[in-house]
Amino acid sequence: MSARHGRSWTPPLRVRRAPAWERQAPTWREARPGLIAGALERASARPSGNWYVVGASREVGSRERPYGRTVAGVEVVLWRAGDGSLRAGPGVCPHLGAPLRDSRVVCGTLLCHWHGLALNGGPLAGWEPYPVYDDGVLVWVRLDAAGGERASGRPVVPVRPEAGGAVEAVFTAVGRCEPEDVVANRLDPWHGSWFHPYAFVGLKVLGTPSGDGGEGADADDGFTVEVSFKVAGRLVVPVRAVFTAPGPRTVVMRITDGEGAGSVVETHATPLTAPGADEPRTAVVEAVVAASDRRGFALARAAAPLLRPLMRGTAGRLWRDDLAYAERRWALRSTGRFPG
Repeated sequence: MSARHGRSWTPPLRVRRAPAWERQAPTWREARPGLIAGALERASARPSGNWYVVGASREVGSRERPYGRTVAGVEVVLWRAGDGSLRAGPGVCPHLGAPLRDSRVVCGTLLCHWHGLALNGGPLAGWEPYPVYDDGVLVWVRLDAAGGERASGRPVVPVRPEAGGAVEAVFTAVGRCEPEDVVANRLDPWHGSWFHPYAFVGLKVLGTPSGDGGEGADADDGFTVEVSFKVAGRLVVPVRAVFTAPGPRTVVMRITDGEGAGSVVETHATPLTAPGADEPRTAVVEAVVAASDRRGFALARAAAPLLRPLMRGTAGRLWRDDLAYAERRWALRSTGRFPG
């Protein structure tokens, strides 16, 4: 065997027989509604600085076309200036209301396709820019009127592996629910092996924010879990991870021990409709930033363009289930039938 960083080489995969789905240990007693609700309430109280995740940095605002999205009922347009930096502002042309998302970018200037109004990112004709932040993986926009909080100069971006040593992929889906329903889903790790048996084996919650034996969970108000990710057949990758909610619309899963330690999965819930909408819609923007200290991971980084669709596909399968969870939660809340 060879050694790496003073540590003996170990294979990344393990062989583990999963019990039949109906023979799993029930988790409903541990998944106490009050515990999840308390974690959700504390997350909701944390400041966001009025920042909202819009989408993936590599996909938002190409040099030729702008990117448009409605956030919290506000039409937003983003585009790249000539130097590659981002510009953002209202998606409605101040002249006669054209949708600026359908316009063109010429030499870093946004040209309205109705009458040619030129926007370079500065105030013009009643059009005022929005603060925007590109963290290298995701793009954020600050909407002070929609957020209603004290504004901050930049969003709270979770600590991630260094970009040069990681592979990142961003998945987006939209559901009929509110951001709190998405966050509540993520703050319920107990559903993993039951609801996603094709992805997880032997999930155990070792620590909760209430201090039920977790190592360091209280300090970060997080849930510590031990779980094996299914790869193929009986092959799994066992890890330990911690779920935390650094803001009202963000949950971060960080691998703390095992293969890919330091890797993160960030789940951001961005409201598309205005607060109080009868038919709320929320975008789930999930960033997976994977890293490893194995020498062979350099090959994974080189193959990143091929890996990203696979990573997005894995996230998509999980979110087909999890959005059903979030939508069901909202439906029960909106009719006053939610058990909590």
